Amino acid sequence: MKMVLQNIYKGYEMSKQSSVLPMLIIGGLFFIFGFVTWLNGSLIPFLKVLLDLSSFEALFVSFAFYIAYTVMALPMATLLEKTGYKNGMAIGLGVMGVGSLLFIPAAFSASFFLFLVALFTLGTGLTILQTASNPYIVLMGDIKSAAMRISIMGLINKSAGVLAPIVFTLLIFSDMGSAASLSEQETANLASRLVIPYVAMAVLLFLLIALVKFSGLPELEFETNDSEDKQSIFSFPRVVLGAVALFFYVGIEVIAGDTIGLYAQDIGLVNATALTSYTMVFMVIAYGVGVVSIPKLLSQEKALIGSAILGMLFIVGIVFSSTTQTTISAVLWGWSGIGLLPNSITFVALLGLSNALVWPTIWPLALEGMGKHTAKASALLIMAISGGALLPLLFGKIAQVSGNMQASYALGILFYGVILLYGMKWHKKGQWV
Repeated sequence: MKMVLQNIYKGYEMSKQSSVLPMLIIGGLFFIFGFVTWLNGSLIPFLKVLLDLSSFEALFVSFAFYIAYTVMALPMATLLEKTGYKNGMAIGLGVMGVGSLLFIPAAFSASFFLFLVALFTLGTGLTILQTASNPYIVLMGDIKSAAMRISIMGLINKSAGVLAPIVFTLLIFSDMGSAASLSEQETANLASRLVIPYVAMAVLLFLLIALVKFSGLPELEFETNDSEDKQSIFSFPRVVLGAVALFFYVGIEVIAGDTIGLYAQDIGLVNATALTSYTMVFMVIAYGVGVVSIPKLLSQEKALIGSAILGMLFIVGIVFSSTTQTTISAVLWGWSGIGLLPNSITFVALLGLSNALVWPTIWPLALEGMGKHTAKASALLIMAISGGALLPLLFGKIAQVSGNMQASYALGILFYGVILLYGMKWHKKGQWV
């Protein structure tokens, strides 16, 4: 722990232009990213019960949230170029606040469409924030240590991801029965539990606007380099291929975090809405490893390659291990007070270990030397978050058609294969031919 804290401090001091205050502000934004994003892992099984949805229909929660990144990323990059990164962050927080407030009419009407609109609005606000904040972290110091700084942000982000399902399970989702057991009045009462938490979230987001707006957060300045001569962002293979790799990465990250509750329901486990926290715990552990080891002990490229290989091994574990509480779950959970989980569920949670360092390593590899094209490159990488919208739906459809959710996780082998290719050679491509 001492070594982790030392590396966090070094991360703050990496750049002469950086200071503790900007890092703390960006860290606060990453906490918001994590809390809002990984709340979906609990919201999916909740809405499944509340609105009597199929598992496939429930996954449209992820679709509505993540598709906003694809639809809005390039327009938001243009907005950032006009307003600046700092003002763009304030606008993003405001849009998220509006999205939070939209949960009020959605809850009172129990309308799935309004829930999806609210989620899309939240995703739009996050698109602006992500497009602005990730380049900040990459460019606030040496590019070779950017993965370490992003890992620090990841610790904050995924710590929020651990808290969100637990807090909302305690406040909202406790004592939730099956859809068949809920009367119309009970359904209305259950939906109304969403109102106060989302109002509180909206108030916090609007207060953060003032913090960002009136803080000493500096604007990014870019040096002129050879990349200035290229007009199209698609002229940079490492950026385009980085977006492809991130598309598959976000897909498997969302599958690991958002379907673990559905999978638990599928095999009859209780407290399914809290299981996203288990995946987040392993991501926090892996981020700690990144903070300690990158770049001193482990290069960004090697961390990416190792993550992809580890992910493939865990996918094999999910598909071929037991759905009963046996050896592996006993080792990991039995003496911790968490309680036993089936081995297969445990391997889904362990995907957090393999997923954590993919995002921190791809970003610096893709953005190095992009100069004035950084906003557009960042937008393209952010658009890849649409993998979180589309690939879980593909997973859900395969599970629905096959009737075997456990075997459907085998799709992840393909996803990690693409990530492995980027780590091994795609990030080195300077030209298409």
